[in-house]
Amino acid sequence: MKKNILAIALLFVFVLSCDTKRKSTQSVQHDSFGVMPDGTAIEQYTLTNANGIEMKVITYGGIITSLKVPDRDGNFADVVLGYDNLEGYLEQNPYFGAIIGRYGNRIAKGVFTLDSVQYKLAQNNIGNHLHGGDVGFDKVVWRAESISTENTIGLKLTYRSKDMEEGYPGNLDITVNYILDDDNTLTFEYFATTDKKTIVNLTNHAYYNLTGKSRDILGHELIINTGEYLPVDSTLIPLQPESVTGTPFDFSKPKTIGKDIEADHVQLKNGGGYDHCWIINKTGDALNFAASLYDPGSGRFMEIFTTEPGIQFYSGNFLDGTITGKGGVVYNFRTGLCLETQHYPDSPNRPEFPTTTLNPGEEYKTKTVTKFSIK
Repeated sequence: MKKNILAIALLFVFVLSCDTKRKSTQSVQHDSFGVMPDGTAIEQYTLTNANGIEMKVITYGGIITSLKVPDRDGNFADVVLGYDNLEGYLEQNPYFGAIIGRYGNRIAKGVFTLDSVQYKLAQNNIGNHLHGGDVGFDKVVWRAESISTENTIGLKLTYRSKDMEEGYPGNLDITVNYILDDDNTLTFEYFATTDKKTIVNLTNHAYYNLTGKSRDILGHELIINTGEYLPVDSTLIPLQPESVTGTPFDFSKPKTIGKDIEADHVQLKNGGGYDHCWIINKTGDALNFAASLYDPGSGRFMEIFTTEPGIQFYSGNFLDGTITGKGGVVYNFRTGLCLETQHYPDSPNRPEFPTTTLNPGEEYKTKTVTKFSIK
């Protein structure tokens, strides 16, 4: 009997020590990441969960500069594109890892109307407005503070976008939470309020490469939970929804990105590959499965769940070898891909699309969960 009691006690101590060790590996640290031309200091926060997954975020643009996850052999590698220093992000940044807003994606001709008032925005992409304009949320400095619970660590980022900043009406107060859980999920939470009727469509623009190496992403297997996508015109403004059935845009079952990307299809020509929004099969306003991505070589697997109605899949078509990123790696054609949960492009000009209008007294609230695992 005494032996049994002793064994149980030892087992309890062992479990307790393991749990203490597990929790003790959680950490949030921050250090300097350089100084802006106007003298503003930029900080970098490093979040590490109990399983060793590590994410680095800077206050400039809320940019995720690094995300290290393990492969099937337990080897950790960085699976997002970016730079080693602030200068890279300031000089040439195709939105690597950044918070995008006020409006993620495109608005046709940089014009929209609210209550009979026409607002004109920067035409910074083939005559259209893209990702918030010349100085979108990817190029501003966010205020940051660490947040945590028993099983999560995270970063709370806040910013006030002033009335008529980049042409948008209303003082918009934004909070973006990055939350890293011990079950290896990364949650993106977006909140905003305004004092004047406006439009909002926030997302994150991380470029993923699950190989953790400087190779293209054509061998990744992708699933998108949808039956329809939005074809685009030659300037990437959406047309009417179309079925994916029988087209290169059908990712309803696992398919390598490279399988159909060079097919003779007008939409692949318009986008230079995949640069389109898919309409997610939704069963309600709660989190819905949107997409999954798998790298057979490393075994890394990620699943995306969101409250948003759409997901933009961009296959890195404009990466052309002119950018040298982290560790001196040259980012060649299709070295990374983006899976941006969001409302549809040009929604402010398309009343048939889900609305992106935010009124005073309302709260913009959206959530995306990315879960990392091994297959």
